[in-house]
Amino acid sequence: MKNLDLFSQEGTGEAKDSAPLAERMRPQKISEYVGQHHLLKEGGLLKTAIEEDKLFSMIFWGPPGSGKTTLARILAVETKSKFVSFSAVLSGVKEIRAVIDEARELLERKKIKMILFVDEIHRFNKAQQDAFLPHVESGLITLIGATTENPSFEVIAPLLSRTRVLILKPFSEDDLLNIVKSALKDKQKGFGQLSIKIDEEALRYIVLLADGDARSALNNLEAIVSMVQNLPLDKRVISLEFAREALLKKALLYDQGGEEHYNLISALHKSLRGSDPDAALYWLGRMLTAGEDPLYIARRMIRFASEDIGNADPQALVIAVAAQQAFHFIGLPEGELALAQAAVYLATAPKSNSLYVGYGKVKETINTKGYLPVPLHIRNAPTKLMKELDYGKDYKYAHDYDDAYVAQEYLPDEIKNLIFYAPKGMGFEKTIIERLNYWRKKKNDAKK
Repeated sequence: MKNLDLFSQEGTGEAKDSAPLAERMRPQKISEYVGQHHLLKEGGLLKTAIEEDKLFSMIFWGPPGSGKTTLARILAVETKSKFVSFSAVLSGVKEIRAVIDEARELLERKKIKMILFVDEIHRFNKAQQDAFLPHVESGLITLIGATTENPSFEVIAPLLSRTRVLILKPFSEDDLLNIVKSALKDKQKGFGQLSIKIDEEALRYIVLLADGDARSALNNLEAIVSMVQNLPLDKRVISLEFAREALLKKALLYDQGGEEHYNLISALHKSLRGSDPDAALYWLGRMLTAGEDPLYIARRMIRFASEDIGNADPQALVIAVAAQQAFHFIGLPEGELALAQAAVYLATAPKSNSLYVGYGKVKETINTKGYLPVPLHIRNAPTKLMKELDYGKDYKYAHDYDDAYVAQEYLPDEIKNLIFYAPKGMGFEKTIIERLNYWRKKKNDAKK
């Protein structure tokens, strides 16, 4: 746990001077903060709470670099509260109790409120989150949690009901331009003393690469400036071409364990289902470029082949499995084309979820009917005792009959009239329907 009293001068001096640019440029008051206009504009929720000194416990939900920590610190300054930063990764219930005791003493002796900032609050387990509940409810602490994950899934319901979830949006391009330009001009915290000349196109390129992440934008700027800051004054020029060469590749917003991971695979799946090969290729490329495990994508496409295509095109499953095997065999980067080929095939194949729906009905029936016994006539009878118990009695061997078909029941009596698989007639399912109709007619005729 790290205590940080914003009324002290911690964070200034040499330590501040040697800090990364993103830390040095962190705004200290609300008037310096850029972005999140929906919360901080006149009449906005947070602006009103600050002005009326009615700050409430909240959870900031937003992507990396959207200013969650910075905004929490500023709220402490504006409300003259003590700011305590608490790590969900390093702290447990013992540390929570200690900071609650500190908050109680601070309020009783100095009449100062405490803002307890919990970074990555989604990493707290249920016991840790439970420990906050009574103190958030009583108002002893103002809890500000920060998370990149959907709080609905990661934060317990009682704590959610005692806080407000505020969505922090990625910074707009204009916001990031203002932030970067401010860093270039600021002579105390930024690069104003270096007299750097930078093309407008280069600035916009830096902003574009940041994907709404202020920290990333400032880190990119710092990396480029470090390459020219020791050159003669007339050489401290940053062009678009120089910026491209320096930064090389866009750092895509991606977290294999986080929400964006699921957003992208969802986009790929829905593009395939929607028969859009262009979108499917794009989302496939996004995932591969961002470093997703290609075999994970292959597994999802194999699942898709059965779930969304099924027997409308049985070849889809063959193609998906072949893509997985091809990638496993040749690896990166050549194997990407096998995945791309499969994605296009799946996207353009006829679609049917009949297999998926049918199997879902099977599982539902098992859950409601339980484990029904196998009919005696289709049981195996390898021993004399089993034969004496009528195992296999009256079983009809299909190959002994015309068309290798004979009318007999294979389901338990309780569910013998249920139909699980009902093809819709897409693609190859037309042929399957013809076959089913033929066999069902023969079965019905045999009953007459």
